[in-house]
Amino acid sequence: MARNKQRDRAAAAPVAETVDGGLAELVPDRERPRAWTLLVDGAPQSHVDLDDPTYLSFEYQRRLGHVADLAAPPHRPIQAVHLGGGALTLARYVAATRPRSTQQVVELDGPLVRFVRRELPLDPGARVRVRSTDARAGLAKVQDGWADLIIADVFGGARTPAHLTSTEFLAEVRRALRPGGFYAANLADGPPLVHLRGQIATAAAVFPELALTADPTVLRGRRFGNAVLLASDRELPVAELTRRVATDPHPGRVEHGRPLADFAGGAAPVTDANAKPSPAPPASVFR
Repeated sequence: MARNKQRDRAAAAPVAETVDGGLAELVPDRERPRAWTLLVDGAPQSHVDLDDPTYLSFEYQRRLGHVADLAAPPHRPIQAVHLGGGALTLARYVAATRPRSTQQVVELDGPLVRFVRRELPLDPGARVRVRSTDARAGLAKVQDGWADLIIADVFGGARTPAHLTSTEFLAEVRRALRPGGFYAANLADGPPLVHLRGQIATAAAVFPELALTADPTVLRGRRFGNAVLLASDRELPVAELTRRVATDPHPGRVEHGRPLADFAGGAAPVTDANAKPSPAPPASVFR
């Protein structure tokens, strides 16, 4: 068996295809026999292990996984919406950890969806519906109060589109969430963290409860990186989230309450009228 796995690793070769967002590549993980990293125009987007969909390699995806774990009691099926599909990593994770969950994935890049589903097939038993449309347009089709969990992980050219950063967008998110549901967003920013602070203020204008988790160096404005924002209309499981994030392979920090408000530093909420895309990452991020 070990020799077969070694042969699989040796035989695996990158697969590439042009999609709407650029050149999509699936690069084999040399440490895991049936695992792949998805890159679009050289920027890492997702990692998938077909043998173990509960394995989350990327730091920010592990933190989104923690949110999914805490969205309901263990193993209970949930209804989830994923804005941004990538390699469908989080949808696979929820399907594996919460069997019989019903999920909707909204991904604008139709050719990317077809490429991923062909090369990295979903479990036939997973109840995952994929729509190839704009994230906000797809969200508008979700019934009021349908979702237990909404995850936003949308990037075009490594930047979050402007229309997914506003109070109007988050009002649509809250409409689609059931009472007590969770919203989690993957945010990317670097010094001086203007975008991140603005997104905290924007979420605070719509949701009464917020938490933010990230690498401490990102929160101190020392480097560009990802942060996961969690929002809800109910009290958040901050202590358990903090414990999980602190024990990750790359430990992070959780901010909540007054420290999070202080971190936002009086930033103004973003509206459709003044929304901008998230900042482009420096080229050094992907080296």
